[in-house]
Order: sequence, then structure tokens, then C-alpha cells
Amino acid sequence: MKKLFTLFAAASLAATVSAQTVTESKTFDNFYVGINGGVTTNTTGVRWMHNLNPNAGLRIGRYFTPVFGVAVEGNAYFSNKPGASYGTFVRFINSSALATINFSNWFGGYKGEPRTFEVIGLYGFGWMHTFNNQGWKNKNALTSKAAIDFALNFGAAKQFQFYVEPAIVYTLNGERGDQALEYNLNKSRVQLNAGLVYRFGNSNGTHNFQIAQVRDQAEIDGLNAQINNLRNDLNGKDSRLAEKDRQIADLQKALDDCNNQPKTIVKNVKSETVTNLQPTVLFRQGKSVIDPAQYAPLELIASYMRNHPESKVEIRGYASPEGSPELNQKLSDARAQAVKDALVKKYKIAASRLTTKGMGVTDTLFEEVSFNRVATFNDNAKGE
Repeated sequence: MKKLFTLFAAASLAATVSAQTVTESKTFDNFYVGINGGVTTNTTGVRWMHNLNPNAGLRIGRYFTPVFGVAVEGNAYFSNKPGASYGTFVRFINSSALATINFSNWFGGYKGEPRTFEVIGLYGFGWMHTFNNQGWKNKNALTSKAAIDFALNFGAAKQFQFYVEPAIVYTLNGERGDQALEYNLNKSRVQLNAGLVYRFGNSNGTHNFQIAQVRDQAEIDGLNAQINNLRNDLNGKDSRLAEKDRQIADLQKALDDCNNQPKTIVKNVKSETVTNLQPTVLFRQGKSVIDPAQYAPLELIASYMRNHPESKVEIRGYASPEGSPELNQKLSDARAQAVKDALVKKYKIAASRLTTKGMGVTDTLFEEVSFNRVATFNDNAKGE
């Protein structure tokens, strides 16, 4: 028991030291699972090479620090030479709870990832149970295991481990479980197994521990000095921003003064001859009848009004300078009305959307005098 206490005291010290150098682990970090197999035989009283018994097992464990961890494993044994056969495929099983110590990390320190080669110690207690089909009573016994793993870590992230493990397993109260508890070589087995382990991924994005960044006081003082310099620079920027705010306030006041001055309103006066729709309808001299060739412009106007239901079109009729002003005024009125009637009757445009106005004589719309015998269109809704 004294040896056991010394071992756990050393493990606790190792855990304390290593916990100061790695980042904190989450609950399910640093778990691993592995399989193993090998041979075992009684330590004393037999010829080892002639009495080897095969076994295979499963191990699940977790490291709490790069040095200290725990594991549980179960192994099944398939022979019990040189004893009499139990008549079963599995002769007995041994389940153990083990403490693990990574001696390489303890003595050499953890470098941020596992070394290629490591030496790991294991020690713990277990329970053995036998099986038989001979009608005998199955036995239970308390066991204790001590082992050394010579491990090879491999993989891109050192997530795999292959190990060779020599071990000694004591049956503390004898194979029948009815003897005094003691570590006695005559009640033990030596074992040589090989195993393969997979380390699960951790919350830090790796399969292993990460080194914590420990900063010394000089570095901390330097960072505080940088923070103070940034604060001073910020205070200087605050004063400059206050000056800019004052300038903005002055400019805003000047703008408000300009807006409060009396405003001069300039009105755009439309010429009576201005038109905002391009099509025109031409007439023969002295006539107000629409020629067949002139219905093409009317179709354009009708299409425009259908596509723009909000439009209100004024039709303006004109006459060229020949003849008396009175006759030409009547002629211009008749031409505007003829165009309106055609739009209403032929193209089904609502009369309420059309107005007419006879403009009388003009020779200013077009340079060619005969082109002034015309009706033009203006959408008054565009100016509203």
C-alpha cells in the first residue's frame, strides 16, 4: 500500500505541474479507445514458452493532463495452460480500472503534441471471473495489474498509437478468491500484449493537448503601455472630433440662414406652340377633313393614351397664312375638332380626356408654309 500511495502522490504532483502549461479541457476531450491482444502465462512453476495462453481486450481511457490519466479495460483469456481445460472458448475474463502516467511527458515536459516514442506506466485493480462447462462453480478474484507501454504515436495529428506492453497481473486473493490478499509472484501471471489506440478529436481542433500561452510580467507591462498609448491617442482624436463638430454646426447655421431668406420664385411659362407629343396630322389647304394617310399619327396618339390612362391630351389646330384671319380661325377650330372626333369614334378614346383649341393662323411651327396646316398634340398631364 505504501508503494501505491507513493505512486498516486507522484501522479498528483505531475498532474498539478502539467495543468499549468496546457489549455483547459472540456468534459469529453482527450478520450481514447483501443484494442489489444497477446499472450500470458503463470509467472512461476511453468515453462513460459510451452504454456502461453492467448488473450484479447478493449481499453477506453481519458487523459486529464499530458501526464496523468485513467483507463478501464477488459481482457478475455482463451486458454488456461497448464491447468485442465474448462471446456469453454473463453476460460476467464479480467476487467481493470487503471491509472496511467506518461513518463516521457513527466520527465521531458509536454511539447504541444505527443512524441513519436513514449513510455507510459499503468497500475490499478481489477476483477477476474472464470467460466466452465464442467459443472464447477465459477470463481471470482481480486486482481492488480502493473504494466509499461512502449508506445509509437503516428498519424497526421498523432491521433494513433501502437504500443507493446509487458505486464504482470496479480491474483491478490488466489484464483479461487478464498486466500489472503497479497502481492505474491506465485499468484501472478506475466503478460505480453500489443495494442492500437485512437485518440478522439478535442474541442481545440486537435486530438491532443494544446500548450497554454503563458505571458511574463514584462510582456504584460508592455501590453499595458500599448493600451495607455492607444487611450491617449483616442483622447486626442476626441478633441479633434469636437472641433469638427463645431465647424459642422457653423456651416449648418449658415445653411439655415440662407434657407430663411425670402425666396424668389421663377415660373416657367409654356409657349402656346410648345408640344410634348411628336405625331402631327396634316391637312390640305382650306380643308378640315382628315386624309386616309393621316390616320397613322392618330393611331400613335390612341396607343399612347391607352398605355398612359392618366394622360389628358389637348388637340391644337392651326391654319397657314392664306385667307382671312376669321376664316383661318374657324378652319383651325374645325381641324382640332375633326381630330378629336376621329379619336373618340374610331379609336374609342374617352371624350373627357380630349380638349380642342383652334390656334388660328401661324407660320412659325414649320419653315415650310404648307406644313403649318396641322393639328398637334400636347399631354397636359405631364406638366401637372
